[in-house]
Amino acid sequence: MSAANSLLRTGSLWQQRMQGMREYEVVRDGNVFGSNFSSSGIFSSEYDEARRQLEILLSRFHNRSFESVFHGSEKTNEGGVCFVQESRHNLTIHPVDPGRFFEDILQDLTLVRGIGAATRKKLNAKGYGTITDLTAHPRYRSGAEDVLACISEGSTTEIMDLIGGRHSKSHPSILGTTGMHEPEDFIFFDIETLGLFSRPIILLGIGSLENGRLLVHQYLLRDIVEEQAALLATIDHLSGEHPALVTFNGKAFDLPYLTDRLAYYGLGSPAGIPHFDMLHFSRRRWKRELSSLRLTALEKAILGISRPYDIPGQMVPEFYEAYQKSGNCGPLVPILEHNRQDVVSLALLFFHLVGDSYGSP
Repeated sequence: MSAANSLLRTGSLWQQRMQGMREYEVVRDGNVFGSNFSSSGIFSSEYDEARRQLEILLSRFHNRSFESVFHGSEKTNEGGVCFVQESRHNLTIHPVDPGRFFEDILQDLTLVRGIGAATRKKLNAKGYGTITDLTAHPRYRSGAEDVLACISEGSTTEIMDLIGGRHSKSHPSILGTTGMHEPEDFIFFDIETLGLFSRPIILLGIGSLENGRLLVHQYLLRDIVEEQAALLATIDHLSGEHPALVTFNGKAFDLPYLTDRLAYYGLGSPAGIPHFDMLHFSRRRWKRELSSLRLTALEKAILGISRPYDIPGQMVPEFYEAYQKSGNCGPLVPILEHNRQDVVSLALLFFHLVGDSYGSP
């Protein structure tokens, strides 16, 4: 069987398997535990509204061609062809004050192995105020020199590992390492899939800064056979001069999922680059203030953004299934809008938290 026929057969099989793919539970309105602490929980009102939207979309876009609804272009590479749509968005960038960041970490004696909170207080009382001061200490000199070498010569990832190893992966100081990058280095990444792992990714959203605005590329699969091309196009964005990845729950979901799909096609793994997962930083910052830490809840409470016609992410497979079965591109409209807003809100949240922690005056 030829490679082309194999891909077509794969697409056909996936279209058949999409029936009955539901991986969520509809919970009663107000069941905060059921909806917020499980990625599979959807409020019944959200579910009913999404189903109503689907019927409206199928009616509104009946007999409309794909080209008349979506204005993008085709991307061709070694994996084949996929569709890409671009959009640009304004946002406020909060650059990191490097001096403030390095002053903070140099005063954090606990970055030196063997020094905890109690020992730090004793050392402070003896006049050791910075890690540099410890290079004159008979016991901690070697450890202090190692830390200083990492801070002055290490990569972003190495400094993140240093701080995370002594504190936690969500420690605010880790956000200070963003100052080692230009704003244009950051890649904001979000995917939409047909379910939980080992199923195709149908939409990959990539945001990056260009001339002070957020440029969002969305690689959409018009058919499952376009996944390989979309994956290769996405990887191109992650292999720039000095890239750093920003996601929301990407360490647990988006990046492993991307890696899994690349492996499925024998395309290797994405490059190991610094990764800032904003779910972890948001959890640390707002877990005592907000009942929900989903991106949609954070963007409403922190950024003042609401999505009146959004569909729950868990229902994306059903909307895509409706498109595949009917040929009606209407159900794709809210999928692209949902993904695009996820990327935009991710960038806004990132710069908000960076500004709070280490923003320049």
